[in-house]
Amino acid sequence: MPKDLLKENVAIGQIIYEWWLEEYEQYDHSRRWYLVAMLVFAALFAYALFTQNYLFVLIIVIMGIIVYLHDMHTPLKVYFAITETGIILGKKFYRYSELSNFWIIYNPPDVKNLYFTLSNIVKHRLQVPLMNYDPRPVRDYLNRYLAEDLTQEEEPLSDRLARVFKI
Repeated sequence: MPKDLLKENVAIGQIIYEWWLEEYEQYDHSRRWYLVAMLVFAALFAYALFTQNYLFVLIIVIMGIIVYLHDMHTPLKVYFAITETGIILGKKFYRYSELSNFWIIYNPPDVKNLYFTLSNIVKHRLQVPLMNYDPRPVRDYLNRYLAEDLTQEEEPLSDRLARVFKI
């Protein structure tokens, strides 16, 4: 269970690497993107009404509201650090024992991410953009404490779809 750094006194050890990142990547959407999104939502809405699936209508409306609000909101700056005893992401501290493994997907300029697999089944993966850090020393340091998952050669499908569709 991650520790809340604001509520608990946690010995984190020395900070080895640290940087600030955005809570999520915010894309600049063109008018064409908005038009296509509105057409997709309208088509799904019409299909749901045609099939009299009112729960799907409600889901489509809520999804449209969420996408709109998400697009209007500016992402927060989040602190990330790799320490001697674990990692800090925002206000949470994860001990290395709470992390199963890590992997790095580095295909600049599009993808430069560090991933951690959590032992927790509810939230199973943490994604951390590497920003302008060289991934080699980060990988070397993390290999002291965590196993690297070398089978992960591409970013997860959900991340790839979010990047391609700019959501």
